[in-house]
Amino acid sequence: MASSEPERSARNPWWIPPHLLGRVPVAIEPGQLRLLGLIALALLFENYDFQLITAALKYIAEDLAIPEASLGRFMSWIRLGGLPAVLVIPFADWIGRRRLFLVSMIGLALGTFATALTQTPLQFVLCQIVSRTFIVTGAAVTYVIVAEEFPARHRGWGIGMLGAVASAGHALAAGLFGAIDWLPYGWRALYALGLAPLFLLPLFRREVRETARFERQSKRRFARRGAVDAVRAWSQPLIAFTRTYPRRALAITVMGTLASVSHASVFGFTSFFLLSVHGWRPWHYSLMFILAGALGIVGNVVAGRLGDSFGRRLIGFFFLGSFPFFGWAFYAGPQWTVPLAWIPLVFAVMAGNVTLRALTTEVFPTAQRATAAGWLFVMETLGAFIGLQLVDALTHGERFDPDAVIRVGFVVLLGAFFIVLLPETRSRELETISPEEDDQTG
Repeated sequence: MASSEPERSARNPWWIPPHLLGRVPVAIEPGQLRLLGLIALALLFENYDFQLITAALKYIAEDLAIPEASLGRFMSWIRLGGLPAVLVIPFADWIGRRRLFLVSMIGLALGTFATALTQTPLQFVLCQIVSRTFIVTGAAVTYVIVAEEFPARHRGWGIGMLGAVASAGHALAAGLFGAIDWLPYGWRALYALGLAPLFLLPLFRREVRETARFERQSKRRFARRGAVDAVRAWSQPLIAFTRTYPRRALAITVMGTLASVSHASVFGFTSFFLLSVHGWRPWHYSLMFILAGALGIVGNVVAGRLGDSFGRRLIGFFFLGSFPFFGWAFYAGPQWTVPLAWIPLVFAVMAGNVTLRALTTEVFPTAQRATAAGWLFVMETLGAFIGLQLVDALTHGERFDPDAVIRVGFVVLLGAFFIVLLPETRSRELETISPEEDDQTG
């Protein structure tokens, strides 16, 4: 229930620094805050694995003998690794968010650890397919959990805070990368640490509960029809997602794909660019990533709060549209401006992504919500593949070409306009945005 005293705030837990991320709204209950912390911890490990390839690309390429001109193609196949998640995520709308969340933690840990043992580029890609399938699955489910459990008035804040806190995983990977020259086994040691979620699995099993909205929707479904076979359990949420609100599904598909074309291309080569073109050392990149990036990740919370106040569509359009200009400044400017461009670059991608995730989890019914969130992440996976393939196609010669990255970065401008196809969701209860259509989902 929304508070009638918006100026008041609840007490911040230790993992939400008030001077950086602001105060917790008073309407947020302790149980909701604890849930947010737990799933943010899980998402932290997903972001850790996700960031490693960006940070350590130069070292991985040298160890596995990958030509510099082929890095775009190599990276694209790794990013495409999350595509099998489309076969897994719809089950979250049948067996529940909690079960699939736990399974994703196991798959992520094992896939990341196996990556440390690879000896060829093909082995590396195959292990990352496993990791990224469960990264996409776990990330989609965590955003759905927050959307379903947080009050309407502060849903954007919750989703934004989830992204902000979990961004510590990116910082952790970048920070450890700074010591790569001293770590035993180099980049392989970084991936071996990805086994950590297995040790936290008992905590997640004990503390993370099924969402109340899913339990209500699931009981109605079973009371009316009973159990169905696995094929129908997989297909029906996906079919209903495209049929119930086709314009919304189209907007999410186009925006997610084109935004990721730009985001993956611009961010995928940041470390390689600085180490190879500007001659930075690993710890230089780590220092910039953590210090300047700390200001950038505030974009998650700012976008969430602005979306709660002024509307998701306006905020989403602004940050998606501004991203490519900051990417241009990062790659085309002089070396001394790189850290300055990094701050708004991170801010824009965080703000744009959190707004898109919020909209996706808000504009579809409970029976389709996880499928919709998963579809967005899968489209982002496909967009990343396309973007990195474009970088590869536009690269001339045998060396890395920053101009190719800049050109691909502007593709997101085309997708930003599709946000007008989505309804405004600010301060609205989920049931009023998209009335439940249980009959369509089995």
